[in-house]
Amino acid sequence: MAILPLPAVAAFLLLLLLAGRAAADDASSDDRGHDASPGCNNKFQLVKVKNWVNGTQGTTVVGLSARFGSPLPRTVDGAQRTFAALTNPPDLCSNSTSKLTNSIALVARGGCPFTAKAEFAQAAGAAGLVIINDDEELYKMVCGDNDTSLNVTIPVVMVPHSAGNNLKDLLDHGAKVEVQLYSPNRPVVDLSACFLWLMAVGTIVCASLWSEFVACEQIDEHYNQLTRQPGPNSGTNNTQDKEILEITAKGAGVFVIVASVFLLLLFYFMSSWVAWLLIVLFCIGGIEGMHVCLVTIISRINKDWGNNTVQLPFYGEVLALSVGIVPFCTVFAILWVVYRHSSFAWIGQDILGICLMITVLQMARLPNIRVASALLSAAFVYDIFWVFISPLIFHESVMIAVASGDSSGEAIPMLLRIPRFFDPWGGYDMIGFGDIIFPGLLVAFSYRFDRAGKKGILNGYFLWLTVGYAVGLFLTYLALFLMDGHGQPALLYLVPCTLGVIVVLGWIRGELPHLWNYGRRPENSVGEEV
Repeated sequence: MAILPLPAVAAFLLLLLLAGRAAADDASSDDRGHDASPGCNNKFQLVKVKNWVNGTQGTTVVGLSARFGSPLPRTVDGAQRTFAALTNPPDLCSNSTSKLTNSIALVARGGCPFTAKAEFAQAAGAAGLVIINDDEELYKMVCGDNDTSLNVTIPVVMVPHSAGNNLKDLLDHGAKVEVQLYSPNRPVVDLSACFLWLMAVGTIVCASLWSEFVACEQIDEHYNQLTRQPGPNSGTNNTQDKEILEITAKGAGVFVIVASVFLLLLFYFMSSWVAWLLIVLFCIGGIEGMHVCLVTIISRINKDWGNNTVQLPFYGEVLALSVGIVPFCTVFAILWVVYRHSSFAWIGQDILGICLMITVLQMARLPNIRVASALLSAAFVYDIFWVFISPLIFHESVMIAVASGDSSGEAIPMLLRIPRFFDPWGGYDMIGFGDIIFPGLLVAFSYRFDRAGKKGILNGYFLWLTVGYAVGLFLTYLALFLMDGHGQPALLYLVPCTLGVIVVLGWIRGELPHLWNYGRRPENSVGEEV
């Protein structure tokens, strides 16, 4: 079967470790670090700011409510459509000389506390206050230490700089701007996250069973699909074995160190051209992965199609099936790149990503639990450090910053994603390839170990590790929900639920020494390839 050369697999494993994206939500969480006081105990909520310019509806803006002020309606039907007005002074740090009665006051941030702006707006008869932030992030507006008897009865919302300035410019030019403020609830159970959970677990199960039930022994692998074949008189055996990249403990350590260096480089030098480089690499891997999967499946259905070959310049003898499939996969990847910002682009990204991960899991293998412990323990520390500890050093989470992409809107594509179909706020649920690949390496090893030992389903390890991975991924989403959307490193939950399960189960069954030393040290290993 045609597969990526071993150095390329090592490089993609490195990229997958970089893609161990921490789950994170928008700024809609409570302020745990601030002591609630009367009049200042609201929970932060995302706010939809619908707007109309001279009667024509504009793009809805997403804002963030304050710790103080009146709560907003939960439905659009309960929200009033109100005219917006500019204040004088623009920062509203003193009594306004412009008429604000029954209007939504639009003011600039700075000059005085948020609570002072709210009190001046309320004193002028405003129906609400919208504060324009000085950047694109949504800042949590809290009360000051002296605001012990605050009585703000109007809603207070902050909007990003660009959106707020756009409304301000329209008002400056005499346009009539109306706004409607409301904060819909998110569903308690996110069905899109359930679908993503199934995709991740299904990818690991499919990759583990692939070599036996799809690329089975009966399939004639006489020809390597798009790689040069040995001539009939070359004196070599035409039955080519699939190249396997077995990871070593040394290679596992090298992976994590190099991945950390690359993560820092991306953190400091992330730009549109770097994002494009990652997109190109993703497409190359996705094309090859999709090609391998399609050729294998079609050859499994019709063995004759897997035996027909043609002669190509520079390549020699290749499968005729590949000649048709490679252009199809290439066009598929190009179309995804062209339409990657459209609402349906997630489908192509997930197809390419799943095919890539299945192919990588066929190529890279763990020889035993000793190496698995080194790799997953290192990835465990890596994920926790760059999500939770890095903000203490770099003032923000390096992992989340890199995963969010650059200012141009381009993001790292090495992840599965699915839209939140039933969420009024939209967005995507996502999981990085690294959170599937690295536990998947261990799950795939458990299946090979069970088959070699002729173990049944219940007395083997594959079933229990699959269940462990599913439980660990569920715990990741549960932690994300319980911690109000704060970033969560998935490997924090996945590693104990997979590596911990096989170690404990092996110890109970008395098979841990065999698992620990299983297999022989390969001649060709990641430690040598990296």
